[in-house]
Amino acid sequence: MYIYNSIGRRKEKFVPIIEGEVSLYVCGMTVYDLCHIGHARILIFFDIVTRWFEASGFNVKYIRNITDVDDKIILKSAEKGVSVEKLTTQFIDAMHKDERNLGVSSPTHEPRASEHINEMLDLIKKLLNSGHAYVAGADVNYAVRSFEDYGKLSGKSIDQLQAGKRVEIDGSKKDPLDFVLWKGKKPDEPNDVAWESPFGKGRPGWHIECSAMSNTFLGKKFDIHGGGIDLQFPHHENEIAQSEAGYLGAKGESHVNFWMHVGFVTIEDEKMSKSTGNTTTIENILSIVNPEVLRYFLIRGHYRSPLNYSISLLNDAKAALCKLYELLDFLGETEAVVASQAKLCIREMMNSKNEYVVKFREAMSDDFNTPKALSIMFVFGKRIKEIFDKNNKGHLESEIKSFRGMGLCLGILNRSLKEVIDKKSLRNLSISKVEIEELIVKRDQAKKQKNYSLADEIRKELKEKGIDLRDSPQGTSWQTCN
Repeated sequence: MYIYNSIGRRKEKFVPIIEGEVSLYVCGMTVYDLCHIGHARILIFFDIVTRWFEASGFNVKYIRNITDVDDKIILKSAEKGVSVEKLTTQFIDAMHKDERNLGVSSPTHEPRASEHINEMLDLIKKLLNSGHAYVAGADVNYAVRSFEDYGKLSGKSIDQLQAGKRVEIDGSKKDPLDFVLWKGKKPDEPNDVAWESPFGKGRPGWHIECSAMSNTFLGKKFDIHGGGIDLQFPHHENEIAQSEAGYLGAKGESHVNFWMHVGFVTIEDEKMSKSTGNTTTIENILSIVNPEVLRYFLIRGHYRSPLNYSISLLNDAKAALCKLYELLDFLGETEAVVASQAKLCIREMMNSKNEYVVKFREAMSDDFNTPKALSIMFVFGKRIKEIFDKNNKGHLESEIKSFRGMGLCLGILNRSLKEVIDKKSLRNLSISKVEIEELIVKRDQAKKQKNYSLADEIRKELKEKGIDLRDSPQGTSWQTCN
């Protein structure tokens, strides 16, 4: 099995630290809002990673944390007028609901940052004692220049980095590149997110959380660390600096063998951003499509590549998935596979010498190439249909089980065709603000020119995209449809 390692920017043969076992840590959600499609991509991809390792005979220890201590959480709880605990519980429950709906198995452990403050403080003490951190008033900061290997993951050297867009400028820091390990409590901040420490009451910085929790559950060294590409710098770079300086000490030692990063999701070719409102929640998408459609859509592209989301592309994914289900329907395979049968199908698929099944296994073992694996499934399915004998499909039993096994490893083909089709028509859930405003201007011009048919067409077009227009003497305003 070969995996693209972000830290070396190349594919490398996967050799586990402990034979037959895989230790995997993935940065989870910061729970101050509903999960969006970018989160869905992370959830589904690492679910497939786990499924494939298990199908290949490995025992997987999968840790995915929850960040329930964070500045954004504090701000959101203040906006809503609820406690941090109530807010985080609400969104953790919503996340678990999304996870279940998407067919994503729970990780082995799901530690919450608030439950591991002592481990974080222990790591901070180690960093202070070794000269990699310093106290600055009520805060503790990491001294980036003390760690010679800083930048080895992102490829950003210390000399190239400058204070600016991605680097916080703070007068309490000796160097603008330094980052906070412990934040002293401010007078206006709630007590429920402040803990006692040798430095006074406060809370951990974001980066220290993952270093402490990965060490707690997987030890000083583990096989794979994963997350979104947006976390590569500075979050994962800072994790390396903390973990290797604090837990290993020796220069040149690595605490993670493989770093895996999942590409961005754009919406209608625009970067997804909560600050601009350009996001689409999992809940919204699943209100109009079967969860397997979203899952199929997200694995059509290679996990390292950027992925664009649009309703038309989601429709394409639904049509493609239905074709695979139509084959199962044609073969009389209309029932979901129960757990005991699933294991049998996966075992059959892993042992089959059929050329298409072998190619599928090769694709999945080549850095989890799901697009290639899906294309092989279509060719294999077509071949099965060509040789199918309606009166006797017994001689195809192995091929059909292998086909089901392929789908199960990807988390698809375990429902019915009716379930996948039986949803109301897709409509656009999102359209950029720029596009909306441009169409409103175009409509205003049409009305001035008394081209009322064009104005009506634009209103209808926006309605289909989920946007309602409101005309008033002050002009035209818009809002999303209920």
